[in-house]
Amino acid sequence: MQLALTEDELAFRDELRAFFRREIPAEIRNTYRQGREIGKEGFVTAQRILNAHGYAVPNWPIEWGGRDWTPIQRHLWHDEMQLASVPEPLTFNASMIGPVIAHFGSQEMKERFLPATANLDIWWCQGFSEPDAGSDLASLRTTAVRDGDSYIVNGQKTWTTLAQFADWMFCLVRTDPNAPKKQAGISMLLFPIDTPGVTVRPIKLIDGGYEVNEVFFEDVRVPAENLVGQENQGWTYAKFLLGNERTGIAGVGATKVKLWRAKEYAREAGLLTDPLYTARIAELENELLALELVQLRVAAGSADGKPNPVSSILKLRGTELQQAVTELLVDIAGPQALPADGDTPSWERHSTATYLNFRKTSIYGGSNEVQRTIIASTILGL
Repeated sequence: MQLALTEDELAFRDELRAFFRREIPAEIRNTYRQGREIGKEGFVTAQRILNAHGYAVPNWPIEWGGRDWTPIQRHLWHDEMQLASVPEPLTFNASMIGPVIAHFGSQEMKERFLPATANLDIWWCQGFSEPDAGSDLASLRTTAVRDGDSYIVNGQKTWTTLAQFADWMFCLVRTDPNAPKKQAGISMLLFPIDTPGVTVRPIKLIDGGYEVNEVFFEDVRVPAENLVGQENQGWTYAKFLLGNERTGIAGVGATKVKLWRAKEYAREAGLLTDPLYTARIAELENELLALELVQLRVAAGSADGKPNPVSSILKLRGTELQQAVTELLVDIAGPQALPADGDTPSWERHSTATYLNFRKTSIYGGSNEVQRTIIASTILGL
């Protein structure tokens, strides 16, 4: 493959680089770079700026805000956004429900939801995982029973990320409990998170943060017009959505930024004279470079639109490197990484919370154990 960027691609990269640093407020980018909270307002501000200039949803159909970019251009857009520490367009909107509605929704549904979804006028959350139905999603038990022009929804979802910010949920429900295959009786519904009968409860995580929730449904009435596509075809839409979710999950650009910060902190602490630390940093830099080359190969070879099994390598190795860099930051912080009541917030204290939070990366988007099975069967032919 041709690894060097063409002159046009270099110009495109430089244009993106200048735009991200010029248009996205420095306060938002600096806060995001440090891994600190920017709140709902920060995400909304960044996405609306991106959307106003056609940079929020380049993977969507052109008529709904997409761009006629090559796979390499999309890769550069994503990588440069991470390198500039720009908050990425909300995954639930830009990479998950937006493409599903654009592909499977009615014209009325597209007109109703897509512009607001691209501009983050609607903040979506994902109602998929349930107790006993996480990795085995097809075992979900939340039901939706047709009642005239509505569905009545009862059940529970869990690990619902940022539901505390959400306006609407896209939710998988069981509409045919007697289907011959459990995947065949599932549908997808859309409804506001403040619909009567919906209860959102926070789940406190190991890092002390409040990022995910459990959501309960008690006789929630959802208009039948909010059914995506056809009844009992939700599994098809879910597979399409989950394929998009894995896009960019390797996070090479974001990991580069964390490694740059680690080197700077190590320099300030006098650790760059320690051969153990310099060897560790050099190894991570080499691993990131190798992963970036694989990412470019996947991008260059995805013009036919078919999923590339090599993306499992990106997910597997990318999340391992994310965890390795967060561990490096904790080690550089040393004893100062230990949180204590009354301490002034610092990067050292924050490094511990980040390290703990990033334990999730090898689980979500398809656990790394699952990715190894995919690699073994589809790439190695074992």
